[in-house]
Amino acid sequence: MTPVALPATTTVYQPVVIKSSKFEHPLDPLTPNEINEVTLAIKKHTANTPIKALRFITCCLLPPPKKAVLAALGISLTPGGKPEAPVEIIRKAESDFLDLVNGGCYNAILALQYGQWEVESMELVPVGSEPQITVEELALCEEIVRNDTTVQALAKQVGVEPHQIYADGWAIGYDDRFPKQQRLQQAFLFARFSEHDNLYAHPLDFVPVIDSVSKKVVQIDFPPTYRKDADGSVKLSVDTTEPQPLSEDSLSLSNRERIPPPPTAFDFLPDLMEKTDPTYKPRDDIKPLHIVQPEGVSFKMDGHTLEWQKWKMHIAFSHREGIALSTITYNDDGVIRPIFYRLSIAEMVVPYGAPEFPHPRKFAFDSGEYGMGTMANELSLGCDCLGKIHYLPGAYVTHSGSPFVLKNAICIHEEDAGVLWKHTDYRPGGRSQTVRSRRLVVSMVCTLANYEYVWNYYFYQDGNIELEIRLTGVLQVYAAGPGEPNPHGTTVAPGITAHFHQHIFSVRVDPMLDGINNSVIESDIVSLDAPTGSKENFAGNGFAVKERVLKDQIKDGARDFDWASDRRWKIANLAKTHCASGNPVSYQIMMKGGLLPLLSKPDSWIARRASFAHKPLWVVKDVEGSKGGRMWPSGKYVPQTRDEPEDSVGKWVKEGNGSIDNDDIVLYLTVGTTHVPRPEDWPVMPVEHLNLLFKPNNFFTKNPSMDVPGTKDAHSKPAFSNGHVNGTNGTNGTNGTNGTNGTNGTTACCAN
Repeated sequence: MTPVALPATTTVYQPVVIKSSKFEHPLDPLTPNEINEVTLAIKKHTANTPIKALRFITCCLLPPPKKAVLAALGISLTPGGKPEAPVEIIRKAESDFLDLVNGGCYNAILALQYGQWEVESMELVPVGSEPQITVEELALCEEIVRNDTTVQALAKQVGVEPHQIYADGWAIGYDDRFPKQQRLQQAFLFARFSEHDNLYAHPLDFVPVIDSVSKKVVQIDFPPTYRKDADGSVKLSVDTTEPQPLSEDSLSLSNRERIPPPPTAFDFLPDLMEKTDPTYKPRDDIKPLHIVQPEGVSFKMDGHTLEWQKWKMHIAFSHREGIALSTITYNDDGVIRPIFYRLSIAEMVVPYGAPEFPHPRKFAFDSGEYGMGTMANELSLGCDCLGKIHYLPGAYVTHSGSPFVLKNAICIHEEDAGVLWKHTDYRPGGRSQTVRSRRLVVSMVCTLANYEYVWNYYFYQDGNIELEIRLTGVLQVYAAGPGEPNPHGTTVAPGITAHFHQHIFSVRVDPMLDGINNSVIESDIVSLDAPTGSKENFAGNGFAVKERVLKDQIKDGARDFDWASDRRWKIANLAKTHCASGNPVSYQIMMKGGLLPLLSKPDSWIARRASFAHKPLWVVKDVEGSKGGRMWPSGKYVPQTRDEPEDSVGKWVKEGNGSIDNDDIVLYLTVGTTHVPRPEDWPVMPVEHLNLLFKPNNFFTKNPSMDVPGTKDAHSKPAFSNGHVNGTNGTNGTNGTNGTNGTNGTTACCAN
């Protein structure tokens, strides 16, 4: 099939006036009505062309230019300067869709003009560039393999009936045995032996590849197995880890026997565990714990705009990023100070460490290949979020062009965050002050087949901004033969191998600290060169901070961490300094706990496609064009790429015209975790935490939370009456902490 190229200016229909939904903020996501309107306009535009069968993949807001948005919101571009005069903002949308008859993918840009959406341009996406895989295509993958007669026959050979076949569709990763333009998925197969049975406990031993356009199975791959020889050495059943030729008999090529799926149930639903696990007994010693706000919440919402404790921001659902936070400002004693223009998870990749084919194809770009927003959960009150909750909806396009709506996609609430600050004057008669921390939480939960990701953005009263990523869900597993060694994984249960893997995230930070022209300062903590006993460093204890500004995109745009010097980075506005220290206002990036090396070879399949994973920090000059600024570190179109895309961060830093000093810059921060699975991660993994913190440094005159009042919670009570625990004397006997004779005498708990 040959894709049909259309001139961008081709008019193929008489415009039809469509009543449009209104928006309140220039960065508001497309409403469900607008998604309908945009896709209808595209259908009208293509009505008299060879494009007859459309499959919509994406449909979203095309953000207005940054300066136009800031002018509309009255945010200055420079420290202390006046905002620019507002200009007309034309609301635009962008959509990717497939031509199912002729082949190819198109990208359309539309503008809302005089109450109707009109196609401004429609371009054929280059061959080898595929838009993200949709929820419907993932479901279609399971349907295709379940109805395939060859798959059915292979499953029956190991005791699995057709109705018991389930499949997790994944992007193909990298497989150059197939044409670039073929839209593919690989299907990881499992058996489900009863309704709601944990299917991941029963992995099958082969991996079909499907074409989601022709709806056919085009290949079935059998991974080889490992064997332990008499001398104790471990060998593969074939003499190479490279891909075998396309074949109707890849089982013979794998040189091993079939592996039936393990029959033992490992359920996670309580009612099923009662039936399948004789050791299961729910804990009965957990007392209720309630989050109560009798006077309501402390934040205000106006559509997608939130205000809380001097913070103000725009919160939007993004089909790709999940949560997109924009125009984040802080009210510093009446002065509105911009901090970040946009903050989001721009990309992530999960490379697995087993080298035998087809396992190396397992490296999912969960944002670019599927989209965090389209994989978002419908959140449940009192379960995913506790307390008084406000939800924001989300909407994305389906194949037909109609919207799919999530009513509770984003959760917003407040939490107690422990002690914010405290000090006690220990001298006799001294006083103390304790102030508790309140934080605002903006969160989303996404399910990517077996895995769950919880995204928590925290805002604190002391000016800190934190991103916490929580990882949970079920390990991605494969069938293991009896006694089979697994040098690249852990046997988490009999017959079940979980391969070693990494989770690597790219956090996109578009800063605007007191204006859009910012810099990055690199700080190294170094011991003094002067030796112990010298006049300059007699005791030998001296150390200092050496700082330099990153200036050139080519030389300084990709940075490594230096453990020896405890390196750190700050986003700064060099045009404004602190009144006492004289240092530039800045926000420090605290990311050391999330640093990790990409363990794949530098020229590996994954390393070529995910260049962002090579470095912990990337700094590039933002360049806005007709389709927005620099957004996606592994390219706009991620599925089935075979090399580093031209529109990726690894290419951007090599451009010679990019000043990153005192300019409009974008940062990409790489954090993650290397997961060596444990049996304790099975059958569902306890949450693992990953944190990234942005901390004000010379930004405020002093601790900005000094005005947070100390409180003494009247609902807090002793856990045990009269200081006794189970009839025995508790800590400090009857004189409890802060009691009549406790620590600090009569000093009150939180203020005195």
